[in-house]
Amino acid sequence: MYAIVEIQGHQYVVEEGTVVEHELIRGAHPGERVVFDRVLMLRNGEGIQIGRPYLDGVRVVGEVEAVGKRPKVLIQRFRPKKGYRRLRGHRQPFMRTRIVTIERA
Repeated sequence: MYAIVEIQGHQYVVEEGTVVEHELIRGAHPGERVVFDRVLMLRNGEGIQIGRPYLDGVRVVGEVEAVGKRPKVLIQRFRPKKGYRRLRGHRQPFMRTRIVTIERA
């Protein structure tokens, strides 16, 4: 059984035991459980259920494993022959979650 779930505006295909790296959810810490209720599609042995836009009574439960920052991305601006150079860096925060169960009502 697997599901397509929307987390922070991005869609992920998940099944039990899958590890997903996604955008940071404020207030969630490692070891806590998080519930994703924006399930777009569910496939099990009986068939496929498609939500319009989301499925009612279906939720995905995950456990937060880690919170961190991705590698640094450098943004460089340059104008030739003008002496203009700017260099900025950015590290995007992320969260790693292990999917525990996919529950149906």
